[in-house]
Amino acid sequence: MKKKHSAWRSTILCCSIACFAIRATGQQSQQPSNQGEKQSGVATGAAHPAVKDSQSRPITAGGFVDDAPVVFLDVSKPAGLDKFHHRSGSPRKATILETMGSGVAFLDYDNDGWLDIYLLNGSTVAAMKSQEPQPKAMLLHNNHDGTFTDVTEKAGIANERWGFGVAIGDYDNDGWPDIYVANYGKNRLYHNNRNGTFTDVAEKAGVALGGWSTSPTWGDYDRDGRLDLFVPGYVKFDLDHPPIAGQGTIPQNFCQFRGIEVMCGPRGLPGEPDHLFHNNGDGTFTDVSVRAGVADASRYYGLAAVFVDVDDDGWLDLAVANDSVPNYLYRNRHDGTFEDISYASGFALSEDGREQASMGIAVGDYNRDGKVDLFTTTFSDDYKTLYRNDGGGSFSDVSYRAGLASPTIPFLSWGTAFIDYDNDGLLDLFIANGHVYPQVDQQDWGTTWAERPQLFRNLDGSKFKEVPPATGSGLADVVSARGAAFGDLFNDGHIDVVLNNLDSTPVLLRNVIENGNHWLTIKLVGGPKSPRDATGAKVFLSAGGVRQRMDIFSGGTYQSNSDPRVHFGLGPAKTVDSIEIHWPSGFKQMVDVAALNRDGLNRVITIQEGATPSWELSPSTAKKH
Repeated sequence: MKKKHSAWRSTILCCSIACFAIRATGQQSQQPSNQGEKQSGVATGAAHPAVKDSQSRPITAGGFVDDAPVVFLDVSKPAGLDKFHHRSGSPRKATILETMGSGVAFLDYDNDGWLDIYLLNGSTVAAMKSQEPQPKAMLLHNNHDGTFTDVTEKAGIANERWGFGVAIGDYDNDGWPDIYVANYGKNRLYHNNRNGTFTDVAEKAGVALGGWSTSPTWGDYDRDGRLDLFVPGYVKFDLDHPPIAGQGTIPQNFCQFRGIEVMCGPRGLPGEPDHLFHNNGDGTFTDVSVRAGVADASRYYGLAAVFVDVDDDGWLDLAVANDSVPNYLYRNRHDGTFEDISYASGFALSEDGREQASMGIAVGDYNRDGKVDLFTTTFSDDYKTLYRNDGGGSFSDVSYRAGLASPTIPFLSWGTAFIDYDNDGLLDLFIANGHVYPQVDQQDWGTTWAERPQLFRNLDGSKFKEVPPATGSGLADVVSARGAAFGDLFNDGHIDVVLNNLDSTPVLLRNVIENGNHWLTIKLVGGPKSPRDATGAKVFLSAGGVRQRMDIFSGGTYQSNSDPRVHFGLGPAKTVDSIEIHWPSGFKQMVDVAALNRDGLNRVITIQEGATPSWELSPSTAKKH
């Protein structure tokens, strides 16, 4: 990998109603290892000057613009999401276990054509020791009218363990989505019984594990038509013997941030291994982590993972975002094993050769060159990183060039996704934010415990610009966000967002953009040689002279799972020129779009592998036409 150095950068950050001049300093390259003597806690960047708005508020909880266009409205309460309340340890956040939060998943569990919401919950030490009731996860059924109903008890998926990550996949190819939940403690595999209920089969299936698991991802890595499962591990943590600064293997400075005492970790704590489970096709899985070469011998701290074909050879590769240590990128060798190309690809480190505290992963072709790009969220005092895919398994950090570095430095970021929020045909970028140290609110550092989310508009396929947070809108919500899921909850052609917030109620951000742009959402159904839910498929759509790519993947973001359908914003185009699907089986299908153009766009359609599309409207959109 070419070694890159970043010089002092001087930039003007225009955020909200005032512009702020800040100087972002490039960090001196460090050895990519677990040796963090010069670093502390989770932080991997150096301290930056505070950025404040015109009212002297830290930009992470300020910078609101009174006359800005409203993109998202917070409809959490009228939608019924305020029934759920997340819990995670004590407000002091004395241990790392209490700070990492939980994920959220979108899935159509009852196959009625509408996305439902599954929110994971955390726990407390007292609950884990059976001294108080365990907090429960919640499944919210979509009522098709903008509201959701709690059906957790009937569904039987309350989890009642310290929940962290969730991934959706139809592992038995019966046409119904199943749920894998990663916990501190044993994990769960909820099999969909096709009647509104689920059964936990993790023990029987051999995927229960133990320890501390984070963001799972499903994918058919060996192309046998069945979804396999990858589960990252974070740190080894003992409830009865939490880490203490200066004791054991933990240096004192590993439990400090900018000179103040904070919780310990992850540096100084032993890491958990990662696990790859091969689907045997009989309801059981085999742990093939070591044989496949993805067991994480370095015991890095995994926080997000996604199966996606980064080199376009038709086989799923594997990306893992690691906390405070280098990221992993594994290339599929087509023989059941993977090659570690983390450093050679450029994905392991930042542009200036630093390991970062990576939290979440976004996947998407933001520059419309036909190759899938990656974006990772990181800690405060560090920029969030856009990796442009240069082809052949090689990536370049273009964060500063793209305009994403300076505006993101003060924020501590988690869930993220490329979404076309305005349906103009260019993928924009959403970032969920919130700090891990409550102590930052007592300091004048320009960062806060609760933070507003960020939305960056893709201007031209190479540059992004932050969308001003309109006062009173969803972008002005100041919350301690962690997990984030993205998708069209209301089947109206707009991408919505749900944030699972630490120690609070979740936020549902409804997309209310009205600009006349057209759109098309596609649900894929795999054939006999592909996973039934088409995870791993690629869809190329051309309209108005522009070719877009969307991938179907499981997991990603941060400990969460988004809409399993692909959504295309088409701008002013009123017809589609072509649709090409690369199925997981290797079959490439050109779709006849004549009937689609005759009947019109702005709808949800279903395409089955190898079949001639009927273009029948889904139940959710038929009434609109």
